[in-house]
Amino acid sequence: MRRTALLFVCALMALPGLAQTNLNGAGATFPNPMYSKWFSEYHKLHPDVQINYQAIGSGGGIRQVINGTVDFGATDGPMTDDMLKEAKFKILHMPTVLGADVPAYNVPGVSGELKFTPEALAGIFIGKITKWNDSAITGANPGVKLPDKDIVVNHRSDGSGTTYIWTDYLSKVSKEWESQVGRGTSVKWPVGLGGKGNEGVAGSIRQVPGSIGYIELIYAVQNNITYGLVKNSAGNFVKASLESVTAAAASSPDMPADFRVSITNAPGKNAYPISSFTWLLIPEQSKDPAKGKILADFLSWMVTDGQKMTEALSYAPLPAEVVKKEKEAIKQVH
Repeated sequence: MRRTALLFVCALMALPGLAQTNLNGAGATFPNPMYSKWFSEYHKLHPDVQINYQAIGSGGGIRQVINGTVDFGATDGPMTDDMLKEAKFKILHMPTVLGADVPAYNVPGVSGELKFTPEALAGIFIGKITKWNDSAITGANPGVKLPDKDIVVNHRSDGSGTTYIWTDYLSKVSKEWESQVGRGTSVKWPVGLGGKGNEGVAGSIRQVPGSIGYIELIYAVQNNITYGLVKNSAGNFVKASLESVTAAAASSPDMPADFRVSITNAPGKNAYPISSFTWLLIPEQSKDPAKGKILADFLSWMVTDGQKMTEALSYAPLPAEVVKKEKEAIKQVH
C-alpha cells in the first residue's frame, strides 16, 4: 500500500501539464454574454487555459489595458489616438461581433412598437422634446394614442461603450447634439436619470412610467423589454435584428487597417442605424510570451469556430471580408 501511494504521488509530480494559465480581461458589458460563452467553450477545448472577464464597461476596460493591469481589454467604442499614445505599448483593435443599441420605453397605454425619427431621439435626449404627445413622436406613429405625459430620459451613469454607440449616432444625425454634447463612453448629459449598466437603465424604465432609455439589443431580447423602430438614413423605419445589424455592416465603408470604424447611421436601405462592431483590445506584445501565444490562438478560434455561436445569442457574426483581414492582423500578436 505504501509503495502504491508513493508511486501515485510521484506520478502527480510528473504532470506539470496540469498547471493552468489564467488570462484576465475587463471591459465592455455589451458583448459579455458572447464572451462568457466563448471563454467557456475555449476552456473546454483547452482545460489548461482559464480566461477570466470582468464586464465593467468600456471605459474601465480601456483604462485597465492602458495601465497594463489586465492581459486584454474590451470596448464598444474604439480608442482615440490620444488613448493609444497614452499606452506604453501597441494595442490592437480586434473586432469580435456586431450588436446594436435600441430605444426602450415605458409609455402608459402603449403596448406596441413605436417608431422614432433621428430628430425625435436627438430632441428627447437633449431635452427639447419633453412630452410623449409631441408632434415629433406622434407624426411618426399615426393611429397610436400617445399621452400628454412627461418624458423621463434614462442613460448610463458608468463609462460605457453602449453610451458611445448611442452618442456617436446622435452626433451624426444632429449637429446640435454634436456641438453641445458630442460622443464618448461618458458625456455630460443635458437631461435624465443615470443608471449603472443595462440592468440599471432597464430597471428605471420599468419602474418609472413615461421613461425612455437606450439598452443593448441582446439585453432587450433576453429580458423581453419593448423597444422601438428607428428611421435610417435611407428613410425606412427598421427594427434592430440580426439581419438589420448585418445589413448595416454590409453597407458601411470599407474596414480600415486598424479596424477602428463606426457603422452608425449606415446607408443601406435595410440597415439598422444604431449598430456597431465591438472590439477586444489586445497588446501586440504580451508581457508573458506564453499568454501572447494563447491570445493569438484564441483570436484565431474566435474568428472561425467562435463565429458560429453568435446568432444563438442575438449577435451578428463578422462579415467574411473582416474575418479575412483579421486573420492577417492576428499574426502580429505574440
